[in-house]
Amino acid sequence: MYTITKEFHFSASHQLTDLPSDHQCARLHGHNYVVVVELRSAALNQFGFVRDYQELGELKAYIDDHLDHRHLNEVFESEAVTAEFLAKHLFDWCKQRFAETTAVRVSETPKTWAEYRPS
Repeated sequence: MYTITKEFHFSASHQLTDLPSDHQCARLHGHNYVVVVELRSAALNQFGFVRDYQELGELKAYIDDHLDHRHLNEVFESEAVTAEFLAKHLFDWCKQRFAETTAVRVSETPKTWAEYRPS
């Protein structure tokens, strides 16, 4: 099995308003997000790739156009835009375009990661 990953970055704000008011994440705040998409295939294509990294530029364009420097609660019309939520959303987005997608990881801080990987 071959596995490739590619990393993307964006900055955005969010607020988890359903949390208790004394929770730090209940306040408006932002993150420098890191997104890692993972693709797998048992066989390589005619060029020797799982998928050409250049094709993943479509994900970069989506992130830049829809997520970067935005307030994520407004983008998703949700009060619970967590790293887990973003991982699932980006997985679904990628899976529709790149059949080899197996997981998406999202980091809000250098020490924390959320991953969506269907079982």
